[in-house]
Amino acid sequence: MQSHAETPSNRPGRMTAAMQALSQKSGPKVLRVGLVREGHVTEERVIEERTHVTVGSNEKNTFVINVSGMSAFRLFELVGSRKSGEYCLNFTDAMTGRVALQGGVVELGALKLSARRGSRGEFKVPLAEDSRGKIVIGNSTFLFQFVAPPPRRPKPMLPVSVRSGMSSQVDWRFTMIASFSFLFHFGAVGLLYSDWMDPVINEDVIIASLIDSVKNIPPPPPIETPDVPEENTQGTTETATEAKSSGSGKSGGGKGAGKGGSLSASEFAGLSNALDQLNIATLGALTNTGSATAGVLGSGEVSMGALEAAAASGAGVGFAGGGGLNLGGGGGGAIRPGAAGGGLASIGQTGGGGPATAGSVTKVEGPKPVVGASASVAGGAVGNASSVVSRMQGRFRRCYEAGLNENPGMTGRVDVTASIGPNGEVLSASARPGGTISSAVAQCIGSVVQGATFDPPEGGAATVNIPVILTQQK
Repeated sequence: MQSHAETPSNRPGRMTAAMQALSQKSGPKVLRVGLVREGHVTEERVIEERTHVTVGSNEKNTFVINVSGMSAFRLFELVGSRKSGEYCLNFTDAMTGRVALQGGVVELGALKLSARRGSRGEFKVPLAEDSRGKIVIGNSTFLFQFVAPPPRRPKPMLPVSVRSGMSSQVDWRFTMIASFSFLFHFGAVGLLYSDWMDPVINEDVIIASLIDSVKNIPPPPPIETPDVPEENTQGTTETATEAKSSGSGKSGGGKGAGKGGSLSASEFAGLSNALDQLNIATLGALTNTGSATAGVLGSGEVSMGALEAAAASGAGVGFAGGGGLNLGGGGGGAIRPGAAGGGLASIGQTGGGGPATAGSVTKVEGPKPVVGASASVAGGAVGNASSVVSRMQGRFRRCYEAGLNENPGMTGRVDVTASIGPNGEVLSASARPGGTISSAVAQCIGSVVQGATFDPPEGGAATVNIPVILTQQK
């Protein structure tokens, strides 16, 4: 009596019945293998390329299982080509399971008697397209069957909205026509303006023509030099002779004062002295604080003491004899400087009457005021503050000189604070006197600053502090 393991059973199992219930498609079939571990299918593959199926611990195998002593084992081997070849099952003594063949379901142990041995001692059993079965290797179970190849999956493609870019929106026919049109028209224009159409230039002929034209150039006109007239020495001699003869003639039965109309040395010195005294007397008649004096003196560098001494003298300008210049003399006739005493010639002379002669001039020494002023800007920046204050020192000196007439010993300082507007104008100026400086001098200096004009300050406003030092040089 045979054992149950050796007797093949014609009754299929539940797994086989489920696989047979599936609808099969006609055509060449491919191998489908599933790996079951602990009752769960952990991996399933459809061998679409019809190649060998290997198992073992090596990572290059089709299925990686942890079995000692098995690095790579060809469980399903393809014999022949991929299109027409057939699979055969390879198993060893350490494997168990059963396979459904054409004759029925057979255990692996029963197939050892009819199986063919391989070069490595494995058992080889050919499989048909309706073969299926279960192979147990250690704690891993392989289920296999042959199924119709799945439909070929199309290659993944991007959506139409992504695949269509600017190139799909371009009318290539119109673009090509426009491109060739532009090339044709611009090429024609470039051909017209290129030097290809220019005639050939003969350089030898051009050089020869240039040489001929240079030869025909007329010479430049001569440079005209002005004629230098010779000195008419003869005419000059005759003119001097006539002047001498006209001056040496007699008039009114008396002798002439000189030869040829020339003045003697004493007469020339007397006339020059009279003119100088006339200038000093005229300046002295002006007031030292009015606008006329400011216009005459200019920057104020002339000392007022000498002018005041000249104005205080009795000569020059006075009210004697009906007013006007006190020139002396009377009775009509030509006015001759020095002809009578007490006139302009008396200034700086010791004697009266007679012809004017060069005499000694007494120099009047008055107080010499010294004015020093500087500028410091607060609350802004004024570019020309120092230069404006420097130009006002002459007018500060005149204010100080006017104060010295009242108080000759006046010294000290005046602190001026000026508020500058956005256009550089002085909005307000306050002057504080110090020392023995009078308020009139301080007010005069403040009015000078009030009329000044500065550069527009940075920020629209500024304050300029001007300390004015007033001293005397003895």
